[in-house]
Amino acid sequence: MPRPTPPDDRVLARRRQVGEQIRRVREQHNLTQGDVCGRSGIDIATYSRIEQGHSSPLLDTLIRIADAMGVELFELTR
Repeated sequence: MPRPTPPDDRVLARRRQVGEQIRRVREQHNLTQGDVCGRSGIDIATYSRIEQGHSSPLLDTLIRIADAMGVELFELTR
């Protein structure tokens, strides 16, 4: 099976932007990472990697994060 192509710089930059936006929204709602993880069922290490832009979350994961924060999905990807 061939290895997947690593993401290019544009994709990595966008991933960081999304992670930063998720953090901003979380902080605007006065939530800790632990709050979001407890409400979404995502483990804190995974969530932290998403906020730092080191991990690319699945759509299902983004939906769980948005629901845990009580926001619309689009707010996490502005």
